[in-house]
Amino acid sequence: MNYVKEFEKKFSGKTFTTRDVKIFLENKGANKNYYSLFIANEIKKEKIFRLKNGVYSTNQNLDESEKAFFPSYHGLQEALTIHGFWGQETVPVIITPRKIRNGERKIFNSKILARRIGRKMFFGYETKKYHGAWITVSDPEKTLIDFAYYNEPIGKETLEEMKAIIDKKKLEKYLKQTNKRTKTKTEKLLVL
Repeated sequence: MNYVKEFEKKFSGKTFTTRDVKIFLENKGANKNYYSLFIANEIKKEKIFRLKNGVYSTNQNLDESEKAFFPSYHGLQEALTIHGFWGQETVPVIITPRKIRNGERKIFNSKILARRIGRKMFFGYETKKYHGAWITVSDPEKTLIDFAYYNEPIGKETLEEMKAIIDKKKLEKYLKQTNKRTKTKTEKLLVL
C-alpha cells in the first residue's frame, strides 16, 4: 500500500518524530518495521528532512530548529536580532533545559548553537512570527538575564536600547527566580 499522500497531508508543515511515523503507519496497517524504510525513502526523495536523530520536518526552515530540542527557545544574540536590537543576522542559538551537549550542530547544512540552561532558569519566553514561522524566543528581559547567566559580552549601544524598553517590574520578577550570581551580574549590566 502507498501511504505517502496520507502522510504528506497529515504531517505537512510539521515537525515530528520517528515514533509519530511508526504510529501513523501501524494505524494504516503497515508492517511494524516499515517505518525506517519509509523514512529513508522520504529523506532520499527530499520530502522530509532530518533535524536531529529521530526528529524530522517537512520543510527546511532553520528558524524552526528549536523544535528539535523541545522544550526550548531562541535566545542570546539571535534574540537581539529577532527583537530588532541588532541589524545583523546571527547563528541560531537554541536554549533548552534538556541534557544536551553544548555547542555547534549542523541542521539543514547550516550551523546552530545549542546551549543548556538550568530548569529553574527556563522561563521568560514568548512566541513570535519570524521569517514566516512561529518560533519561541526569550523576551527582552530574559535575554538580558541570559547574557549575564552565560557571561556573554553585550555592546553598550545594544544595552542602552534594551534598557529603554525593558519592563522593570517584569525584570524584578525574573530576577527573583535567578541565583545570586546571575542577579548581581544582571544588575551590573543595568548600571553600565
